Amino acid sequence: MPAKLSVNLNAIAMLRNRRDLPWPNVIAVGRLALAAGAHGLTVHPRPDERHTRHSDLPEIRALIDDEFPRAEFNIEGYPSEDFLALVEKHQPEQVTLVPDDPSQATSDHGWNFVTDAALLTPIVRRLKKGGFRVSLFSDADPAGMAAARDTGADRIELYTGPYGSYHSDSGKAAKELEKLGKTADAAFAAGLQVNAGHDLTVANLPALARRIPALAEVSIGHGLTADALEYGMAGTVGRFLRACGW
Repeated sequence: MPAKLSVNLNAIAMLRNRRDLPWPNVIAVGRLALAAGAHGLTVHPRPDERHTRHSDLPEIRALIDDEFPRAEFNIEGYPSEDFLALVEKHQPEQVTLVPDDPSQATSDHGWNFVTDAALLTPIVRRLKKGGFRVSLFSDADPAGMAAARDTGADRIELYTGPYGSYHSDSGKAAKELEKLGKTADAAFAAGLQVNAGHDLTVANLPALARRIPALAEVSIGHGLTADALEYGMAGTVGRFLRACGW
């Protein structure tokens, strides 16, 4: 089965927040994405609420529950106590833990699963006890997969930013793709499932899907939102689904 598509709403929320007006309507855009065939919605509610606001979360949860019950809600963020409380309140199907500093513009690296094990393991245990699927943001490093598994997580999410950054250099992109592929191979061998996200586009998704045919999910925000300015949200979701292999 091809990778499922989760639409990250952060860029939509950031555009809304520029003028503190109720448009673009984050929930309405999420509805368009799900109606067009997206398999889920992703948000990263940062402490300063500079894009997704905490008040968006109950509305997204209700949208999925009431209108698209087969879709999934994925909440990602740094596992502070405040973040964990948000997760436990709004009950996503998946929680993706990222090692972000609150001041970072966007996620730009994965966990060090060896040195961060003492932090991650009890948090993963808490989340799993709460019934959540847990994914850990990961660099392209096959050597870290056994340690990732040992935290108790269900999945890793491959950080594909370096791969996406080589959009105009096919040779470097191919090398980065193989690093991602070898990391996925090691994750599968360790018993983990694999997601991916960051700077994925309709141009670079097909090669990723071919190299990692068992990829479970891609979470895409910036590139998808940029395409939606040209093709509309429904048309863009269709383009990304086809790029995944649907």
